[in-house]
Amino acid sequence: MSEKFKGKYRTDTLRLQNWDYGWNGSYFITFCTKNRAHFFGEIEDKEMQLSAIGEIAYALFNEIPDRFPYINIDAMVIMPDHVHGVLTIDKSPLCGGAINRDLS
Repeated sequence: MSEKFKGKYRTDTLRLQNWDYGWNGSYFITFCTKNRAHFFGEIEDKEMQLSAIGEIAYALFNEIPDRFPYINIDAMVIMPDHVHGVLTIDKSPLCGGAINRDLS
């Protein structure tokens, strides 16, 4: 177990050891605020109301394809203390048709 997390998490990493996360594919990501603080806003009447920080997070998340044209945002939701997203990496048009390498 990593000393960095001092046993807080179940494993050292949930990442697949033989996978390069820069390869083409769709990836579900989540990031959380420290101590699960409600930095991004609050839910009122079953609807998320973004705070100023939440508005910034929303704008920056949506800028990802502008900075990385081979990444598409397939889904994104901001909650009070975390963000979920599905990003698809497709470098094939930029890399001469390259696809994921064989893992064997």
